[in-house]
Amino acid sequence: MKISSILLTFFGGYLFVSASAYAQESPQIGENQSAEVFLEDYSDDFQEKFFEAIKQKGIENYDRAINLMLACKQLDAENYVVDHELAQLYLKEKQYAVAEEHALTALLAEPHNLWYTNTYVDILQKQQKSIEGYRAKLPFNNAKFKENLALVYYRKGRAKAAKAILTETPKSNFTQILSVKIDDLIEAQEATITRSSFSVTNNNSSESGSFKQYKARIQGMLRTNNYLALDQVAEEALENYPSQPYFYYAQGYAFNKKSKPRDAIESLEAGLDYLVGDIALANKFYQELADAYNSINNSVKANMYLRKIKPGF
Repeated sequence: MKISSILLTFFGGYLFVSASAYAQESPQIGENQSAEVFLEDYSDDFQEKFFEAIKQKGIENYDRAINLMLACKQLDAENYVVDHELAQLYLKEKQYAVAEEHALTALLAEPHNLWYTNTYVDILQKQQKSIEGYRAKLPFNNAKFKENLALVYYRKGRAKAAKAILTETPKSNFTQILSVKIDDLIEAQEATITRSSFSVTNNNSSESGSFKQYKARIQGMLRTNNYLALDQVAEEALENYPSQPYFYYAQGYAFNKKSKPRDAIESLEAGLDYLVGDIALANKFYQELADAYNSINNSVKANMYLRKIKPGF
């Protein structure tokens, strides 16, 4: 018996798309049921280590959580929920190669699993790798995997990549609905880029790709609350200017708007390392971090950042 994917959802909080938008083929936990029922066939030792690992992950003690999950893996080498948990933990620790190995193991075992696909894509993105280079390894003959991959790209704002995957996916009611949403997103992103480019031209910014141009584009997107492509523009800016805190703030803001608080936290906290002397910008960082930590129910960290905000700036 394998741990149910519902247990994964229950503990990990991977509610990335509503059931009304994309129904998962797995049982639901009823109001009178406990998550423990999904572990009833496992030894007490496995259960104890698994629950403790989840607890340590929740309080961001990733080293301890990894050790406990590795112990679970020794008790059940073919438990792919544990592989997925390890992938996410190693991702948090920026050990991308090991994270990728565990994520791929989980994904190949359950190619229909949306959460496994999402984690694998996250890990490749952190390494600036394209999934196209891994086609030979991945289950592209599985229609559900391709549906999931298109959905993951769509949710991350990568509309054109989602469209490309969808064109090779067998048609279904789901693909038709998603195709309409992707087309809408592409239209919105292109309109945003056009408006931003027009704004930059009229403000006489310097040559393409300059710091001033990126900042002008981002400021325009923030003023009009056009955050659909903001994280991508900020990511591009950071590739060219990795020590500019404003671009980290913009990326974190966009992630918060897209309900990606953990990504927002990672970007914003990285940007704090470069923030010196700009109290007004610091206040914006702290507010976004407080909002992100509140979103993951970490009130201790949220309050810590709220206390850092200096009034009057």
